[in-house]
Amino acid sequence: MTVNKTKSPKGLHILFADDEEALQELMSLELPRMGHTVTVCPDGETALAVLKQDRYDCLITDLNMPGMSGIELLGKARELSDEIECIILTGKSTVESAIAALRYGAFDYLTKPCKRLELEALLERIQKKQQLARQYKAVNHQLKRAEGESQLIGDHPSMEQVKSLISRVAPTVSTVLVRGETGSGKEIVAREIHNQSQRADQPFVAVNCGALPENLIESELFGHCKGAFTGADSQRTGLFEMANHGTLMLDEIGELPKSVQAILLRVLESGEIRRVGDNQTFHVDVRVICATHRNLEEMVQAGDFREDLLFRINPFEIEIPALRQRREDIPLLATHLYERKFGVNGTSENILDRIHAVFTPEAIAALESAEWKGNVRELANVVEHASILCDRLPIDTSHLPQRIHGDETRVPSSAVAPDEFLAGRTLRDLEMWAINSALARHDGSKPEAAKELGVSLKTLYNKLNNQLDKSA
Repeated sequence: MTVNKTKSPKGLHILFADDEEALQELMSLELPRMGHTVTVCPDGETALAVLKQDRYDCLITDLNMPGMSGIELLGKARELSDEIECIILTGKSTVESAIAALRYGAFDYLTKPCKRLELEALLERIQKKQQLARQYKAVNHQLKRAEGESQLIGDHPSMEQVKSLISRVAPTVSTVLVRGETGSGKEIVAREIHNQSQRADQPFVAVNCGALPENLIESELFGHCKGAFTGADSQRTGLFEMANHGTLMLDEIGELPKSVQAILLRVLESGEIRRVGDNQTFHVDVRVICATHRNLEEMVQAGDFREDLLFRINPFEIEIPALRQRREDIPLLATHLYERKFGVNGTSENILDRIHAVFTPEAIAALESAEWKGNVRELANVVEHASILCDRLPIDTSHLPQRIHGDETRVPSSAVAPDEFLAGRTLRDLEMWAINSALARHDGSKPEAAKELGVSLKTLYNKLNNQLDKSA
């Protein structure tokens, strides 16, 4: 038995199963005209075999076929993927059976001979539903690791240059490489590119490649099939598929293993991905923005990064200045970080009034003179550290970490802590104080902070992400 596949660059990926040859031929012509890709199968068994080999958005199946019925095929299709939608075709005499199919998870049914406009309308509804589902997943993914509103704070000339470059590249489809020191705000720049692009209403998904377990990176990025490896109890949607029609940010791309670099290069060149454990590829429309704090050229020379991948990801580059290179922005940026964390809107439109409502002049001077090797991320940690110690605004130098103001901190370093520090503070507050203090001592370096605290890097990321969830 044969399988006919007709491709279209956009629209749904549809599997059509029906034993009527005339209808098979009609659908192989009409569905691509509607803008969809279609694979036509003559019976349920063939359709099931095809479903196991490729990913489909929609299954259109006759209710009554020789061998496996449409209801059986629907049930097995849903076992393989809970994302596939199913349309049942039925004769007028079996409408009751079609209605029963809805109870088994069918999206809708059509009676034969179905009208083109009715089918087109159903497929449009499915397309909109799946688009919303992708957006919902992307939002949930971001809520777990959100770092607040995408907003570039500062009017230093170097930041004005960054904003100008963003405005030029955002409307294009070019891949962008964002360079900058750790904590300088590379994800915020990526978000701004997305927000100013024609994909702004589509998903934005960001992943830190350095935080992914090496044995799961490929599965996280491209997904996996049920049974692909031990523990793969169901099919999983990868981040590329989650970001379909939108933007995927690969942060710290220099941390990708060479084996995954080769796969990524192929995906960027072809636009096609393959789930782990699958033999078939499928197309995704994703704009990729890469970011790194590492010197990729030196990594190429050392044999740690593919030169062809470097050429592929940097047709357009944006370099973010270090925080110490734009000290004039620190007062407003620190104020913004405080207001964002506590959901506070400045009570005054005057910038200076907003700043002095949160920080004393002495605290601002101390912040402006610090080294900030950890950049904006380190500043955010210092602001959180100070907010825990400060019972009442404004924040003074005594609330800042010792290395910022140069004086002995009033926070105890001995095993016995004074009552005034412990009073009113939850265990979570003290834990976050310990984490932020360790990050501050190591210039925002999470691996070093995790080592000092005696926890794994993954545990540290989880605790920070949980805190971000509560403050978002």
